[in-house]
Amino acid sequence: MSSSARKWGNHAAVASISGEPASASVKRADALAPLQTFVATMTALVDRQPDEATIVAEGRAALAALIADDTWLPEEYTQPDPARYTQYRLYVDPQARFSVVSFVWGPGQSTPVHDHTVWGLIGMLRGAEDSLPFSHAADGQLVSAGDPVRLSPGTVEAVSPSLGDIHQVRNAFDDRVSISIHVYGADIGRVERAVYLPDGTRRSFVSGYANPDSPNLVAR
Repeated sequence: MSSSARKWGNHAAVASISGEPASASVKRADALAPLQTFVATMTALVDRQPDEATIVAEGRAALAALIADDTWLPEEYTQPDPARYTQYRLYVDPQARFSVVSFVWGPGQSTPVHDHTVWGLIGMLRGAEDSLPFSHAADGQLVSAGDPVRLSPGTVEAVSPSLGDIHQVRNAFDDRVSISIHVYGADIGRVERAVYLPDGTRRSFVSGYANPDSPNLVAR
């Protein structure tokens, strides 16, 4: 690993909320309309069982539309953890064909080098993050696969085993929170993936969610 890499450390469709007044439920439904539209679009897309290239192309456009609006994400899904980056479950398809999460970065926080094993789309909602790609050399060593990619609000990046699946990500800012919206081709919180040590050693992990017991924010 290079020395630079080591620096990286719908009204009826909205999920019911027990005890919430009807007026508050309607207001929440209105606020979540962009997410509802996105989920409906992704459901229709995966129902067609297209190839990965089609999912990435059409999903990218749908995610770009979702993150063009910065007002729909509920406040409780924007809260950072001072100890580490946080992944909130927003929606998981009943058949686990895709999932949507909000990824919240405290100032200066970063991930280890990791993979995904499924297709994924990352859309920047607030702040910015830097993504540093990696690949395996012929001898198995993990090597940098290009310059860091800066994701600014409105930017969408794709990952997958066929496109390039290993990267390290950090909040581009040391003085503010950044938030990105991710969609993956599985229930990502339950997928066995890997983090990689500087020598390329692979260690399995399952990310889980900060809110594993929360219902989907919207229904299909």
